[in-house]
Amino acid sequence: MARKSAGLLMYRKRAGQVEVFLIHPGGPFCARKDDGAWSIPKGEFTDEEAPLDAARREFQEETGFTASGRFVGLEPITQAGGKVVHAWAIEGDCDAAAARSNTFSMEWPAHSGQWKTFPEADRAGWFSLPEAEVKILKSQRPLLDQLRELLRGD
Repeated sequence: MARKSAGLLMYRKRAGQVEVFLIHPGGPFCARKDDGAWSIPKGEFTDEEAPLDAARREFQEETGFTASGRFVGLEPITQAGGKVVHAWAIEGDCDAAAARSNTFSMEWPAHSGQWKTFPEADRAGWFSLPEAEVKILKSQRPLLDQLRELLRGD
């Protein structure tokens, strides 16, 4: 069975331009990666949790912010590793510089016997749609396309 995640694609309109809120994964594997490494705030969930509830929970855990408003479901996408991502667009705003993520621990360096704690997201930012196309994981770019289409109807 494919792993599944749920997340929120928060957007805002500034000076006639749409910006999206993305997070950069924490930990040692993406520390030196920027373009193509960012993501919407998202995380895995089980069958016992409603996907939108999981998306809202993950947003709060990875940013420290609570999202509220009108959640518009997007078509699920499949990431390169096979994980299915359920996402909702929501218009909102938050201070990216004030984002605070939960943490995880892992043995680092590998096989060293040393355990280190890292934030799940080490930074957050607002990006114009063209900038986001460069920053976001390639397999999540269809979410940006869906947002563009959604906003065409507004």
